[in-house]
Amino acid sequence: MSTTVQGLLDGQFTLGIEEEFQIVHTETRELRSYVSQLLLEGGSSSLLRERVRPEMHQSVVETGTGICADIKQARQEITELRGELNGLAKKHGLRIVAAGTHPFDDWKKQEITEGDRYKNIVEDLQDVARANLIFGLHVHVGIKDREVAMALANQVRYFLPHILALSTSSPFWLGRSTGLKSIRSEIFKRFPRTGIPGHFDSYQSFQSFVNLLIKTGCIDNAKKIWWDVRAHPFFDTVEVRICDMTTRIDDTVALAALIQAVMGKLYLLYKKNLGFREYSRELIEENKWRAVRYGIDGKLIDFGKQAELPVRELVGELLDFVDEAGAIFKSHDDLDRIRGIIREGTSADKQLAVYAQTKSYQSVVDHLIEQTMLGS
Repeated sequence: MSTTVQGLLDGQFTLGIEEEFQIVHTETRELRSYVSQLLLEGGSSSLLRERVRPEMHQSVVETGTGICADIKQARQEITELRGELNGLAKKHGLRIVAAGTHPFDDWKKQEITEGDRYKNIVEDLQDVARANLIFGLHVHVGIKDREVAMALANQVRYFLPHILALSTSSPFWLGRSTGLKSIRSEIFKRFPRTGIPGHFDSYQSFQSFVNLLIKTGCIDNAKKIWWDVRAHPFFDTVEVRICDMTTRIDDTVALAALIQAVMGKLYLLYKKNLGFREYSRELIEENKWRAVRYGIDGKLIDFGKQAELPVRELVGELLDFVDEAGAIFKSHDDLDRIRGIIREGTSADKQLAVYAQTKSYQSVVDHLIEQTMLGS
């Protein structure tokens, strides 16, 4: 085994996956501000005690895996967390739902979680924070060297729109079909320090940027930098944050496997002094908008060819690009699910199909409840 390949497997490229769920009432299909009660009861569960956290709204609950050695362990933990959390919710006439937005409920009806952190965010951002009733999937990939992490965070930016297109699950907002596949992305843009980040020449240059924001009172710590990808300020990871919350377990695992494989492939190039060509934040944002608007049905710009190409075609090229890393990580079966998403459509596509057939947002929620627990 080559030294470079051994470096991929030597305690690096581990996975940590955070999923944000909606707490939904079974009969009304509305959101329910109930996370504090769930956490209180969940404290007796050894699985949930360390893995479940509140979010700013009481109708949101977040789970986080431990540090997973490989995608197989990640799948096991995600499946167990969803199953136990949903079982706990069912005792109270509730369910958990995985999607980027709730199809019809209103943020103005939701309670804010108590605590200084959320109080300070609301005080700072006001209705921008209160209206941020959205749900995302965050994937951490373990990288020990901070300079390597920064270099890979720079390079992975190019692929973020492709990843977002595959994860789209938020076509509805406040009982309206928005015309977008990821309205969640547009809602989150209201927050400061979001979107595709700029390029940083080194981790030290990133740290200097953070220090300046802290010194000038913009933030109190680097966790309030909410970019679509970041070299994590406190963990030895690169965190990809661009995804809508994926509905099916298989899709969460597939997106995590793809993110891990992209990072692994970029590392293999980096170690050979063959870094992937970087493009400006402004150009990548053009592709992000296309992913937001059309999902996998649209076209992205291939900046090398200076041409539009179908997302489906570009995702096929991306899977070929990461094939070597997928073999190293033994994640080919999970990466094959990406081809399934391309064939069958994303969660956003399926939600739109359910609504077109039923003209009922409640039916969309019922669909999401069922799909969230498939395979658990």
